[in-house]
Amino acid sequence: MIIFPEYPKKAQRSGKLPSNNRVSWRHDSALQDGQDVNLDLTGGYFDAGDYLKFTFPLSWVITSLSWGILEWGQGYQLANQSQYIYDMLRWGTDWLIKAHPEPNTLYVMIGLAHGTDVAGEAAAAFAASSLIFRNYFNDSTYADILLSHAKDTYALAELTPFVLYQNSVPQIVNLYSSSNFTDELVWVNWDDKTGAVYLLFADLIHKYGQEGQEDLSKWKNEAERYLDGIINLSTCSLTKGGLYWCDGDSESASLNPALNAAFLLLLYSSLNISTSSSIEKIQSYKNFAISQIDYTLGKNPRNAPYVIGLHPNSPKNPHHAGASGGNDVSNLNDPSETKYILYGALVGGPDKKDKFNYNSPLQNLMAYQVINSHIDPHYVNISKESSNRITTTVIVIIIVICISMVILIGVITFSFWKRKKISRWWENLRKQNS
Repeated sequence: MIIFPEYPKKAQRSGKLPSNNRVSWRHDSALQDGQDVNLDLTGGYFDAGDYLKFTFPLSWVITSLSWGILEWGQGYQLANQSQYIYDMLRWGTDWLIKAHPEPNTLYVMIGLAHGTDVAGEAAAAFAASSLIFRNYFNDSTYADILLSHAKDTYALAELTPFVLYQNSVPQIVNLYSSSNFTDELVWVNWDDKTGAVYLLFADLIHKYGQEGQEDLSKWKNEAERYLDGIINLSTCSLTKGGLYWCDGDSESASLNPALNAAFLLLLYSSLNISTSSSIEKIQSYKNFAISQIDYTLGKNPRNAPYVIGLHPNSPKNPHHAGASGGNDVSNLNDPSETKYILYGALVGGPDKKDKFNYNSPLQNLMAYQVINSHIDPHYVNISKESSNRITTTVIVIIIVICISMVILIGVITFSFWKRKKISRWWENLRKQNS
């Protein structure tokens, strides 16, 4: 059984909810968004466990989700998720259109601004989703609208001087600031798409390029150099439990870099361009990617999948204001246990020692698995108690050691007492005989 994280995305919906809303505990919200600038900016998705909406990370989600559908759309069909993925994508792109009311205006959080990075990312989201609605959902009218917005937002991104959008919206600095804008201009993390660019260029040149074998080899080599760096741990490492860990990027949400790396490895392995590479190399890409999926779904030191509601060992009480059932958004511990289960939500992940204390690209990887995997995911074979198995074993060992020590002390004491008693008896017997 494979679970698609479609439910938690619907739990993030803002605005006037439709009649087919599947999350009974979510209701209409933020119905005044945009009124201060005489626009309708209702709808879209809340970013995380709070009630904020950001164009930059949302655009990354739409882009990467669209890319995954282009490559592994069959997985959604086999899992009967096509209509759900349509609704999910459309809810995001409808809002992105609202956030781009004029060619040179893009709302990114709480105001309009020129930001090279966020405009480039929005252009990618519009363009990628346009392909999905045209080729996967056969909706050319809506695809044309998205393509028009893609052209306008890319033109906005190319306005000089180039500028990081947090310079225009300083309120974003401690939330979703951007490190650079060059990767957005070409379009793996939501903030850095450099590795994905290599794959994209190599694939595009292979399919449509007129530049010849030299340019194709150049970008193919760059793509494999980048992917080789992942599996050879050139700049990152593996935790003892096997999670791909990159210092800095992994500290706030460790499953994000790991699953993005898995996405790129499997994506390249699925492209026609990879057929000219050695079978061993491509298999090593797949093996590494699957290891990260397996880790996420329970093959880890905790014996627990990091997807909420999937298994009794799954994480509980994520940071999510809506699911909490509380009414004090300033207090993350109120209530101490969430009222509602955020089924299918992927939490941030464990720390560098594979320990999980706190609350990503999973969806595309699940579509890949539906097509290619013929075995159950790891969590299916995990018993409810197995996440505590290490602790239980340690306790049992301690108890056994303590009991053994008591017995040993008892035997020694008894032996000493017995020897002393025999010695006295022998001494008395000797005196009697003398």
